[in-house]
Amino acid sequence: FVYLEESGGGSVQPGGSLRLSCVASGNIDSIDCMGWFRQAPGKLREGVAAINKRDGNTSYTDSVKGRFTISQDKQDNAEDTLYLQMDSLKPEDTAMYFCAAEGRGKPYCEGIRTPYNYRGHGTQVTVSA
Repeated sequence: FVYLEESGGGSVQPGGSLRLSCVASGNIDSIDCMGWFRQAPGKLREGVAAINKRDGNTSYTDSVKGRFTISQDKQDNAEDTLYLQMDSLKPEDTAMYFCAAEGRGKPYCEGIRTPYNYRGHGTQVTVSA
């Protein structure tokens, strides 16, 4: 099993920045790809950014390209950390952001459309003046 814990959400004015972090622990060797998705009230879940853990390839939804950056850091054999640097934030970025991981094998890794079989509890991001 894989455990995911997010941190770094909060409230920020438009144009501001936030950095989300996600610590993955447990059976992290089973993870092939990770990512972030978000969900705002009354809206569908949206894949925001994804990264292939093996080769580092990244993908983003169009609305965040050039503003968000996903990265990973393998600190030791027990934990991996996933980041989402969010710059030039807009009110429409307001949502609950979830860290997610896919451990069922490479065929399931489809960039921001990855279905993910693990997810964290989420961290709220609010962008308002």
